Amino acid sequence: MKKGLSARLKQIFGIGVADDEFFEELEDSLVEADLGASAAMEVSQELRAVAKRARLDSEVALRHALRDILLKYVKSTDLSPDQERLNVYLVLGVNGVGKTTTIAKLAHYFQHACRSGPVVLAAGDTFRAAAIDQLAVHAERLAVRLVRQAQGGDPGAVIYDALQSAVSRGERVVLADTAGRMHNKAHLVAELQKIDRIVKGRAADAVYRKLLVIDATTGQNGLRQAEIFHESVGVDGAVLAKYDSTAKGGIVVPICRTLGVPFAFVGSGERYEDLRPFDAATYVNDLLSLQEQ
Repeated sequence: MKKGLSARLKQIFGIGVADDEFFEELEDSLVEADLGASAAMEVSQELRAVAKRARLDSEVALRHALRDILLKYVKSTDLSPDQERLNVYLVLGVNGVGKTTTIAKLAHYFQHACRSGPVVLAAGDTFRAAAIDQLAVHAERLAVRLVRQAQGGDPGAVIYDALQSAVSRGERVVLADTAGRMHNKAHLVAELQKIDRIVKGRAADAVYRKLLVIDATTGQNGLRQAEIFHESVGVDGAVLAKYDSTAKGGIVVPICRTLGVPFAFVGSGERYEDLRPFDAATYVNDLLSLQEQ
């Protein structure tokens, strides 16, 4: 947990001696925080070099040096809609990561914070009836238009209809849900690639972004999920969902470091307002329990 990492770092840094045992303990702590073995080793080794070169021996100095190192890995991006063009967001992610809730939060954020104008939701996860029904509930609560078909329908057709109607109505934002069943990777990849071609063909002049939702509590499975989606259709940005006091959240570091995929938003809580742009400095300070600098 974030608090667990902070307490562990305080205990490690409190030793005041940056020796081999210190860096081994640090590396173990970073692995437990979901940075992964490779990233944790690299960060630990870099801090070792910095500490030796600058003769750092206090908790504050070491913790701030660690923050500066992590900031080099963590990437952020602004994926706010262009108010002059159609914006299409293909929302990706495996089942259970909070994709539907994130779509609803994005719709609220775009309308209120970005003043994007009308938002259209496309129920592209036709495999699960629950996904369609949940999106319908959100659409009603948010007073936004929903394009849907019956369960088992063609996801590509749903998204095609959403794009066509948005263009004809002059609407600015389409948020498209997608299936996330991973038990049949080949089918998932083929379906996403088909949808990707439809969007590129039907909305060639649109601002098109592919957003991946990552569950902050998932752990290292999140990196594998990101790899699959990024290899399939390319990911422009990620959303860190379910990021609260129980989430480690360290998975952001290996996703940014390994794939070069930046994070655009972070979601916490159940309210529509519980979504904000991802800020790298805020994230790292939160991870290490540091005050904003």
